[in-house]
Amino acid sequence: MYASGKYSSRGPALIPRMKTKHRIYYITLFSVVLLGLIATGMFQFWPHSIESAADWTLDKRSVHDAPLVRLPVSSPIPERVPAWTETEVSGMYASGKYSSRGPALIPRMKTKHRIYYITLFSVVLLGLIATGMFQFWPHSIESAADWTLDKRSVHDAPLVRLPVSSPIPERGDLSCRMHTCFDVYRCGYNPKNRIKVYIYPLQKFVDELGVPISSTGLSREYNDLLSAISDSDFYTDDVTRACLFIPSIDVLNQNSLRIRETAQALAMLPRWDKGMNHLLFNMLPGGPPDYNTALDVPRDRVLLAGGGFSTWTYRQGYDVSIPVYSPLSADVELPERQPGPRRYFILSSQTAIHREYRAELERLKEENGEALLLLDKCSNLSQGAASARKRCYKGQVYDYPQILQESSFCVVLRGARLGQAALSDVLQAGCVPVILADSYILPFSEVLDWKRASVVIPEEKLSEMYTILKSIPHRQVEEMQRQARWFWDAYFSSMKAIGLTTLQIINDRIYPYAARTYEQWNNPPVVKWSSVNSPLFLPLIPPRAPGFTAVVLTYDRVESLFRVITEISKVPSLAKLLVVWNNQNKSPPEESLWPKIGVPLKVVRTKENKLSNRFFPYDEIETEAVLAIDDDIIMLTSDELQFGYEVWREFPDRLVGYPGRLHLWDHEMGKWKYESEWTNEVSMVLTGAAFYHKYFNYLYTYKMPGDIKNWVDAHMNCEDIAMNFLVANITGKAPIKVTPRKKFKCPECTAIDGLSLDQTHMVERSECINKFASVFGTMPLKVVEHRADPVLYKDDFPEKLKSFPNIGSL
Repeated sequence: MYASGKYSSRGPALIPRMKTKHRIYYITLFSVVLLGLIATGMFQFWPHSIESAADWTLDKRSVHDAPLVRLPVSSPIPERVPAWTETEVSGMYASGKYSSRGPALIPRMKTKHRIYYITLFSVVLLGLIATGMFQFWPHSIESAADWTLDKRSVHDAPLVRLPVSSPIPERGDLSCRMHTCFDVYRCGYNPKNRIKVYIYPLQKFVDELGVPISSTGLSREYNDLLSAISDSDFYTDDVTRACLFIPSIDVLNQNSLRIRETAQALAMLPRWDKGMNHLLFNMLPGGPPDYNTALDVPRDRVLLAGGGFSTWTYRQGYDVSIPVYSPLSADVELPERQPGPRRYFILSSQTAIHREYRAELERLKEENGEALLLLDKCSNLSQGAASARKRCYKGQVYDYPQILQESSFCVVLRGARLGQAALSDVLQAGCVPVILADSYILPFSEVLDWKRASVVIPEEKLSEMYTILKSIPHRQVEEMQRQARWFWDAYFSSMKAIGLTTLQIINDRIYPYAARTYEQWNNPPVVKWSSVNSPLFLPLIPPRAPGFTAVVLTYDRVESLFRVITEISKVPSLAKLLVVWNNQNKSPPEESLWPKIGVPLKVVRTKENKLSNRFFPYDEIETEAVLAIDDDIIMLTSDELQFGYEVWREFPDRLVGYPGRLHLWDHEMGKWKYESEWTNEVSMVLTGAAFYHKYFNYLYTYKMPGDIKNWVDAHMNCEDIAMNFLVANITGKAPIKVTPRKKFKCPECTAIDGLSLDQTHMVERSECINKFASVFGTMPLKVVEHRADPVLYKDDFPEKLKSFPNIGSL
């Protein structure tokens, strides 16, 4: 693949070049200095030099232009002065003040000024020379961050001959792990928590007969990879600061290598040290007839980024499984297609697959007809670049990879090698890959959740492929199509993306406390609303002092309301209590009847009876933390509420609540359903009692997508589900359930005034989930299997030793 004629052997520069921004700077400086030089020359040599009054001399105008004065014969004559001696006269002329033609008509610069300007001229000239050296000298001095690779020919690199007796590294050590074969102390501590990578200068290695170790030199792909790394924040040109070393020896394609000589060249690298802290990139390992799944070049303890690892050759936590780059990625631009049903259900486009697999695919084609499209290479086209972009079925020609966008699922079968470039083409097309390659370590599987973007089927179940894929819900297929395309954009689209992802994975191993989270690796970036700037996601914990504002939504249950107010007032961190009076037909109780509490109590009367009123950003809310609570939640203790607030302080971007709920996919109905029974999983918390950041009040009121807010107000239900959707969509994170309580029990509530007891309640809340998922265009809710409890909650300790002794029951 990499030896094709369209790829040159041009590679990284041996001599660093100046970046454009610095070149512009020095050209500007050069121009300024040149102007200064010209101005200095004018001052020094221009005959009309401007002098001060004390240095005034005769003007150089011609005597013929002087005014005529006639002397009368009787004009007085001065006395005769002593004559000069001959010596004096000759001295006058020798001094230059007088020439043989008389006094000078052109003024001359005084000696003190002449010295000043000569000095200035010399300084400017030295500056000009220095500037020229910075601009044009090939070995220009650059900072580490400014070094880039220039596409110089490998033929210009220094020639290094490998003696026959050169040492050969040991074969790769399968027992290597980061703690045994990698010196993390070389990386050290740095404020940015980023490893530093050094790239060896380009050299041309040949044997004693002058034959190169590689038949292709430096491929375009490897040159792009090294260029991307050299332009990144990982790069350093100071070898003493480097944590990781990358040779300029191209081993991407083993087919182009001389195995023994390549190993000898690696061993000659000055910092080799048995391959410690060295990284090699290889995409096409092995060779005929066995096609090993890892690079055959002996490499000691090298960390290998390989494109075809199997479970037998992959060293978990040490090697990095990378994709096989598809050259079509750089040459063909496929516009992103919206997820949804496609013309074909399953498509197979690989040309060099085993005859047994092809026979099985043919049988599936006969059984399922037009739902499956089975393509092969075109026999009636001449071989070349054009034929590589065509596929055929019974004489009909299709454009490749464009045809991949016409199918929901695309088959990726193992070939002679486990890793296939077809996987990258399929992802680019937004087609869900169906991977049939037993023991294959999927690219970047250390951090990427492939269950969200692909279907992996054992090779022996190829005959059941159609049935398996048909059982996947349509909505899930759309999510997988979207995720597949995003994986390609983020991690597969270029050699730069592949290289920097590899370095980031290694970086996360070395600095685990600063590693990227699962959500950062696997969740596409959320579209941010430009009109609202989020104050969240800062590495700060909100201060304890301001406390929280409790917002109680009520209608006319006054007695229950007063009990709730009394209980909440016992919470130490309560800063203010805000009652949202949602009854327009009845006035709130008189001020004298309200409970006497130790914090401000405010009552806000709404204009309409809407559930969304509980999430309005009232001016009275001055704290960051908000506790949304219903007027019938009288069972929560002050310790439970205080503990919930402490948990929220640690996670201010989450919903922190008590009873948890779950959304499930109903395979029979083909839609989502709401589940309130006790389960091991939680994806929502009820906002009948939940802490959240007041920022989400603004989003709920002014930026809620679609007509969700109107739906909630019209149905008088599901405002808590809408808030869970909103927060999960913005943060990409699940809510946090605190304490073991699973239900809100209201002894005084009856079936008439208790909304949750309505028989249609569960059905309508399931409709809400499906409605909101349709509006959001995705299912943002995240499922977790944990909750937060106080540390000593279950321990058999005296109550006085526990910070939160009064944690309620279920």
